[in-house]
Amino acid sequence: MTGYPTTLVEALDRLPGSANADGSLRGFRFLTTDREDRFYTYADLRAEAHRRAAILASHGLSKGDTVALVCPENHEFVLTFLGASVGGFVPVPIFPGATFKASDHYLDTLEHIVVAARSKVIVCITKNLEVIEKLKERAATKDLIVLAADRDFAGDAPAFTAPTVTPDDLCFLQFTSGSTNKPKGVAIKHRNLVANTTAFLGPDGLARTREDVGVSWLPLFHDMGLIGFVLGTLIVDLPVVLFQTSTFVRMPRLWLELITKHKGTITYAPNFAFDLLTKRVTEKDLATLDLSSLRVAGCGAEPIRARTLTDFAAKFAKCGFDSKALLPSYGMAESCLAITFHQRGTEMIVDKVDAAEMRKGKAVPSDAADALELVSCGVPFPGHELAIVDEHGNAVGERVVGQILSKGPSVNEGYFENAEATAESFKDGWLYSGDLGYRADGNVFVCGRVKDLIIVNGANHYPQDIEWVVGDLEGVRRGNVVAFSVMKDGLEALVIAAEGNSGDAARLKTDIARVVSETFGLTPAHVAICPVGALPKTSSGKAQRRKSKAMWESKELEEHP
Repeated sequence: MTGYPTTLVEALDRLPGSANADGSLRGFRFLTTDREDRFYTYADLRAEAHRRAAILASHGLSKGDTVALVCPENHEFVLTFLGASVGGFVPVPIFPGATFKASDHYLDTLEHIVVAARSKVIVCITKNLEVIEKLKERAATKDLIVLAADRDFAGDAPAFTAPTVTPDDLCFLQFTSGSTNKPKGVAIKHRNLVANTTAFLGPDGLARTREDVGVSWLPLFHDMGLIGFVLGTLIVDLPVVLFQTSTFVRMPRLWLELITKHKGTITYAPNFAFDLLTKRVTEKDLATLDLSSLRVAGCGAEPIRARTLTDFAAKFAKCGFDSKALLPSYGMAESCLAITFHQRGTEMIVDKVDAAEMRKGKAVPSDAADALELVSCGVPFPGHELAIVDEHGNAVGERVVGQILSKGPSVNEGYFENAEATAESFKDGWLYSGDLGYRADGNVFVCGRVKDLIIVNGANHYPQDIEWVVGDLEGVRRGNVVAFSVMKDGLEALVIAAEGNSGDAARLKTDIARVVSETFGLTPAHVAICPVGALPKTSSGKAQRRKSKAMWESKELEEHP
């Protein structure tokens, strides 16, 4: 491919039909929920996208109309997304809650997104059709056209002339995960997508080569999976192997087995996945794995814990894994995907800082045993800017914690038909991330969220630090801990909620209070031990601290006695 395309549609049209050096064709390989292997060459993807564009248009859609996608099967999702793009329509990826137990809550979220996006059509598959059709029972969505991709895209397509799609046209709406409030539609234009993907897959990012193969289980309704392993890879011609998130949850080892089988070179995952594999994979399993082909094992989408990645590297060194492949990253949907990357092919940078000084907003280096360890997320891409500011918007100095701002061609212009939210987060060309961080020797270190900061007795505490310490206790479900502050007698007080078994509740309350006191000098006002699944999370698995707090304050949070 000579030069980069200017839109996703142009990228799809320009993808080569030539084979690899070994004679195999280039394209996307999908492992379905039924473990069926489906391979689509680039030509297959292109032909099916044009066919689905025609069928979507036959339902009365015009260029610029939005199409909600709630497809739990990756191949149906990708083919329909590309079909919508070719037709000039705007895909709206949504978490596919096919077996979501809290159906009323799920339908509330689904309704909010469909209405906010002004979608006329929603595409699912027959497996989750019954859930989606319940939307038509609601007044706001009674006229919604529901299509099942594996049923309604069969047969011949009507005649259709695809419109011209330009870099300034909307490419898709990425609704935020809702970890802070109701999901907002991030309006991504084709030029934003191309700018970001050519930055993070270009020479100053992952430096894609023709030999690269991506392997991913990441959900496609989330930006890291969608852009990192579908849209971005199409723009630069990088073949990928995709398998279902639900399959990874049941069989996490399959992630590494597919890397071994297909000689994967690039993969990505949140912090928890690296921790999970380190614990789950046995010595016997290690003998069957070969991770020597991996040159990039990226980590992002949630706070990154240094020990998690170092433990992973140490364990899988026996399989040929190179610790230099670890690539911590920072990004946001409002910047398409990536904002900063650790330098490819170098050892991870860990900054040890004084815990007491961090509570004052200063990252002072320390070799003390109780020093906090923060992982560098690297530097911004060329043509992009990053700033760290105080609460008044003034730039702060080296090793001073402030809010992270970003600017550049990857950053979108705001939220879809939401002027209030846009004005709050986008100012003078800068994206106000709501994330806290500091700079040291040019590298960016992310600390937490501005509005999640816990301030007790004048000291700042970052909730994920507390959550990680509590999550290490025996009996606590790691990744299922939230820490937040509440007002008590006019002062902020700490509350910790953790999932665990009822038989461990009394011991855990004591252990949690003790470890938090010893580590942070804090006495929790309350420790809640909750049943498994009680703590709310976003569709991408992030803790919903504000919702947990609201549930606790309204006495809706279920606790073991």
